[in-house]
Amino acid sequence: MTNFFSSETRARRLRPLRAAVAAVAVACTVVACSPVSDDEGGTSSGDSQSAGQDSFGTPADPAAVKDGGTLVIALSAEPDALDPTLSRSLYSRYVFQAMCQKLYDVDERAQVVPQLATALPTTSSDGKTVTIPLRQDAKFADGTQFDAAAVKTTLERHLADARSARKSELGPIEAVDTPDAHTVVIRLKQPFAPLVGALADRAGMIMSPKAVQSLGDNFASAPVCVGPFKFAKRVPQNSIDVVKDPNFYDASKVHLDGISWRILTDASIRAANLRSGDAQVADSVSTQDVAALQQDSALTVLQSQSLGYQGLTFNIGNVDGVRTTPKPINRPTAQNAKVRQAFEHAIDRKALVQAVFNGIPAVACSPISPASPFSSPEAQACPAHDPAKAKQLLGEAGVQTPYPVTMLVSNTPDTLRLAQALQAMVKDGGFDLKINPVEYSSLLDEQDRGNFELLQLGWSGRIDPDANITNFVGTGGGQNVAGYSNPQLDDVLTKARQSNDLEERKKLYGQAVTILQQDDALIYLYRQRNLTAFSKKIQGLQVFPDGVIRAAFAGFSK
Repeated sequence: MTNFFSSETRARRLRPLRAAVAAVAVACTVVACSPVSDDEGGTSSGDSQSAGQDSFGTPADPAAVKDGGTLVIALSAEPDALDPTLSRSLYSRYVFQAMCQKLYDVDERAQVVPQLATALPTTSSDGKTVTIPLRQDAKFADGTQFDAAAVKTTLERHLADARSARKSELGPIEAVDTPDAHTVVIRLKQPFAPLVGALADRAGMIMSPKAVQSLGDNFASAPVCVGPFKFAKRVPQNSIDVVKDPNFYDASKVHLDGISWRILTDASIRAANLRSGDAQVADSVSTQDVAALQQDSALTVLQSQSLGYQGLTFNIGNVDGVRTTPKPINRPTAQNAKVRQAFEHAIDRKALVQAVFNGIPAVACSPISPASPFSSPEAQACPAHDPAKAKQLLGEAGVQTPYPVTMLVSNTPDTLRLAQALQAMVKDGGFDLKINPVEYSSLLDEQDRGNFELLQLGWSGRIDPDANITNFVGTGGGQNVAGYSNPQLDDVLTKARQSNDLEERKKLYGQAVTILQQDDALIYLYRQRNLTAFSKKIQGLQVFPDGVIRAAFAGFSK
């Protein structure tokens, strides 16, 4: 695994987070929460802009910000459905952060903290009964009361909706009980270690039962949750607007009148809007622009190592759409693992990261961060860049070279540079890579339908490794667009889900990575840094290792 920092510097920077992770791991044996992953950076929460140093932003000083104004955020891609049951993109999480609170959240150290819950869950000795206490002062944006019944309605919708992207995240839930209005009891068929991590993301976003009943499958058209802001309007491929919600239980901490996300897919245009003042925040800063933005005295750049990854997914058996039974596909990339292994051997990750992204991301060969408490030598094993081996494997697979492969990618400039670099790189391994660029939301639709051979897409990452693996490669996973199914892998991942023993889970995830690299349905490339720039006229903007822009409690400086 390539490391862009010296081992001494990296150890010094990781020490505080490792201590925190160790403490949480001990606590998890009591409450059955998930030991959290620390990221590959430090814990600085200031606005330092030194290259490679993590900075997450700081909360707004109430005495230094004024009330009012609309914050404009230049967004690099259009969010998908604003429905917590269905949503799959990072960009929808930005919007949800302002208007759909969760039972739990994560802080800048990637630790789970209560949000709509009032404390971490308590779990029975057999790990099958999880009890969550709830806030009593929260209301939905439609004025109805947040309570245990609303949590039950939301969780049952996540589990029952045929289109749900949350079902596999929530695990083996048998029933959701509501002994009183402020207590939820989740009953599990088997222990499920990743549950709290899931409830700290979209699975834990609670929807208004009134809105769910009235809107049904159209909930995304006018979503209603508990949050500092409420949905106002959406103009497809253009903008999403939210306004301050007077029903929010902590409304006095909300300084802005509204937030407007403007869809600007070109990083240079986002940067130009930021400099001109037409936008105050720009997400997903290009690695080509970061140095210049850091040198601008009017701007701040927040950065941290992502919990997720960027990778390549082969379509192994997605014929009828995601979450359907895999079927055979009559092409070598689907039928023969040697062809996929050859493609991986044709990739020089280190050169790719250096040439395309100025060495800012970290090379990744698995979904397990090397700084994670779940990491192991097996989890960090990396197939070597070996074009000769790639050609040998293609010969053994019986395909002629150059072998043509078509890759579906989003049409953003950074992604196109990545695709073109891959195109040139894999030639030496015997591949003729063809690039099919499409708009991001179209890419999500096409991947779900299975209309691709090879797909370039990433994942922003979650605190529990299960959420970075099972949903994507487990049989029937809500985001298993590869149509990949391996019973041996399923067995390993199930055992990891049911264990609260850190060492046992670490061993199991090492086994999982070994299986994944044998099958190569998903090839991991690199772990990007979260790069967000904003005007110094704004205070309180924060971005944690989960990559989500936290703007709900920001404000304009006085």
